[in-house]
Order: sequence, then C-alpha cells, then structure tokens
Amino acid sequence: MRGGMLGYQRKDEDSGERLDRHWNELLQELRLVQTGTQILFAFLLGIAFQNRFDTTDDFTHVVYACTLVAAALAVALFLAPVAFHRVLYRQGLRDRLVVITDRLARAGMAFLVVAICGGVLIALDVALPRTVSVVIVAGVLLWFVVFWVLIPAWVRRNRKQAD
Repeated sequence: MRGGMLGYQRKDEDSGERLDRHWNELLQELRLVQTGTQILFAFLLGIAFQNRFDTTDDFTHVVYACTLVAAALAVALFLAPVAFHRVLYRQGLRDRLVVITDRLARAGMAFLVVAICGGVLIALDVALPRTVSVVIVAGVLLWFVVFWVLIPAWVRRNRKQAD
C-alpha cells in the first residue's frame, strides 16, 4: 500500500469537499483543546486570589504570571478560528481559513505546553524542593516534545521514505 492506507487523497472527493473535511477535522481538534485550556485558564485565574499566594516568593509570582499569560494566549489562539470564520463566512476563502486555522492551532498548542508546564511547576514547587520540581517539569516538557513533535516528525519522515 504505497502512501499508506490514509493518504487522504480520496478519489471521490473534489477540492471543496477536501477543504470542508479538513476544516471539520480542525474544528474537532480545537473542541478538544479549547475546553481543557479554558478550564486551566480559569483555574489559574483563581490562584492569585488564594491567601497563601501573597506569601510566595518572586520566582513563584514570575512563573505564575508567565503561565497565566501563556494560557490566555492559548485560549485566544484556539478561539481565533471562530472569529476568522465569522469574518470570512461566505467569502470563498475556505482554503486560506484551513491553512490559517492550522497555524493558529499549532501556536496555541505551543502556548498550552508552556501553560501546562508552568502550572505543574507552581504545584510541584509547593510539594517538593524547587530543583526537583524544575527537573520534573523539564521531563514533562520533554515528554510533550517527544509525543507532539518528535514522534509525528519520525512518522512523517518514514512515510515519505516508504513512498
């Protein structure tokens, strides 16, 4: 089977149908990440209002601020396709919309990883020594990079070699 079973050049599908399918696939992916990111963002908003937060050091405040901003940027990037779609509705620009939405989703995922790692660092810093917390978060970041970047790149490279 050259090109793999899911080469996604469907014979019964014209370019408009393919764009619609890609758009729907992107929306499904965004639905998954939007909800979790919005919950993370809401949780992070509440941290600053906890009594103990005032007693934390500058490191924790900086990590918190960066994490909160990263989560806000991720939310904005994951919601941006909705605004794009509303503005571009019935303009015949689905081809551009799919490409732009893909880029927004990728950027949103990058900020999401930063927000997740920051949230984990804030939580672990309370329970463990800071050095141990930073090492664990570096491992969490590496985990994301392996599963979100390296393995997909490896699969893509090996698919091209098989063609």
